[in-house]
Amino acid sequence: MSASDDSRELASAEEIHAYLIERLNSALRRPEMFGGEIYLRLLIDHLLVAEREPEAFGRLRRSWEERGIWTPVGVAGAFRHLIPKPNYGSGTASVYAEFARIRGWLRPDRSLAPEAYRAMVDQVRDWAGQDRTWADVTDRFGPPSLLIGGSNPLYSKSLCYLTDDPDSPMVAFHLWNGTEPGPGDGWPPAYDQPLLLAVRHGDGPFRESFTFTPHGQRLRPVIEQPWLT
Repeated sequence: MSASDDSRELASAEEIHAYLIERLNSALRRPEMFGGEIYLRLLIDHLLVAEREPEAFGRLRRSWEERGIWTPVGVAGAFRHLIPKPNYGSGTASVYAEFARIRGWLRPDRSLAPEAYRAMVDQVRDWAGQDRTWADVTDRFGPPSLLIGGSNPLYSKSLCYLTDDPDSPMVAFHLWNGTEPGPGDGWPPAYDQPLLLAVRHGDGPFRESFTFTPHGQRLRPVIEQPWLT
C-alpha cells in the first residue's frame, strides 16, 4: 500500500503538543531515566516548533550564557565546579524546569501560597548555614512543588519550590548522596538520605544564586575549565 493510500488517522496538533508536555514533565522528574539534558533539549525544541517559536531557545541560550549557566557542554557544565557529582542531572533539570515554567509547560505537584514563598525566601539563606538533610528540607518547608531525581534516598536529587507567579524565581534545594571521602556519586552511598549541598534562588549570575551548606562547601569540587572561570 502506498503512502497516499494509508488511511491511518494522525494525531492532531493539539494532541501532539499535549503529549510533548506530558513527556517533558516526566523527563524533568526523572532526567537520567529519559536520557538527560539532550532529551530535555529535544523535547523543548519540538515544543517550540509546535508553538511556532523555534527561535526562543536561541534567546534562552544567550541569556543563560550571560548568567554563566550555558557552557560548551550545556547546562551540566555550569554545575561541575559546584556539585561533587560529575553529571548532576537533577540540577540540570531544575534549570530547564524554570524555562518550562515560564512557557506554561510545567505541571508542579503543588504551588506555595505567596506568603509561604516569601517566608521561605526571607529565611532560606540563613537556614542553609547549617548542614541539613532531605528530611530537614521537607520538615521545614513541606513537600516540593517538583521532586527531581525520584524518591529513592540513595540517589541525589533536587527539590524545587514555586508559586503560581512565574515572575517569582523558583527555590531549588540541591541534595547529594555519594561515597566518602572525595567527590563523586560512587556506590554504596555514605548516607541513609541525601545531604543538602546548596540552595539556589534568584535570576542573576548563576554562581551568586547559590548558598552552600558547610557540607556543600567542603565537597565543592575544584575543576579547571576555561568556561567556568
